[in-house]
Amino acid sequence: MSRIPRILVFLAAALLAAAVHADEKQLVKASFIPQWIPQAQFAGYYTAYEKGFYAKRGIDLTILPGGPECPPDRLLLSGEADFCTLWLSRAVQLRAQGRKIVNIAQMLQRSALMLVAKKSSGIETPHDMNGKKVGLWGPIFQIQARAFFEQYGVTVQVIPQSFSVNLFLRGGVDLASAMWYNEYHTILNSGINPEELSTFFFQDYGLNFPEDGIYALEETYNQHPEFSCAFVEASIEGWRYAFAHPEETLDMVIRNLKQAHFPASRVHQRWMLSRMKELILWNESSNAVGALARKDFDRVASTMKDEGMIDQIPEFQDFYRKCHADR
Repeated sequence: MSRIPRILVFLAAALLAAAVHADEKQLVKASFIPQWIPQAQFAGYYTAYEKGFYAKRGIDLTILPGGPECPPDRLLLSGEADFCTLWLSRAVQLRAQGRKIVNIAQMLQRSALMLVAKKSSGIETPHDMNGKKVGLWGPIFQIQARAFFEQYGVTVQVIPQSFSVNLFLRGGVDLASAMWYNEYHTILNSGINPEELSTFFFQDYGLNFPEDGIYALEETYNQHPEFSCAFVEASIEGWRYAFAHPEETLDMVIRNLKQAHFPASRVHQRWMLSRMKELILWNESSNAVGALARKDFDRVASTMKDEGMIDQIPEFQDFYRKCHADR
């Protein structure tokens, strides 16, 4: 029998409890885990927590530590976390496997995943990659790259890449995987100038895979949609505040990094926060923050099916719950 999410227990208790004061709002406990360490990639959630945006919507939130030892999908499915962030591709894979998770907000509608090469290696176009050594992360991170190589008919030698660019900097691979907001800046900080690099953003080649989204169990959303949407709205408010108050936000990010015992470079986190602003607020005139477009879902799911990552494409209406502020 599946474990009942903790949020449902707390919500039931909250509904039964009598209010101590008529003007006090009953706070309901919930937990959230980002998919990585507490860096500026997740600044909006930390800001929303510290500025009281969750509490004002009745949420007593605990932010759980993320990172390689704490897979967010595992904690969500086990009921240890009520909300988490995941890449769209990973969530589609889980849903295709029968895991009942739902997307309640697509925060990053543009892909920041890229390949980087030194121009001195002779790589300036996709065709120049033929026969080259390419550093790639795990399977979910490889989908766009493999589709890209097929698109241009190039054969490459795939080298497993850790979450470091040292192999690239030392010449162990000709191309490295990088996130625009993270590893690319690390490469620049190593002393290589932008004009010395060839960059290939997958979104520029018809392979835009939206990345960080907010997820909940379908059971959680179906039983308490307003509470789930309150979490999304508080998170979006947190992101808007973070972008409007970058230095205050960086103070929070650095403090959380230090508390988690991770290196904390303000310069690097400032770069990351600026890139996140461009990724989240890239086109508000036509795409509401937090919305998942059907065409983006279809692109990701069909590419994954073509690459053998999933057998069946989940139904969009089962996968996505519109939960952003203009719903």
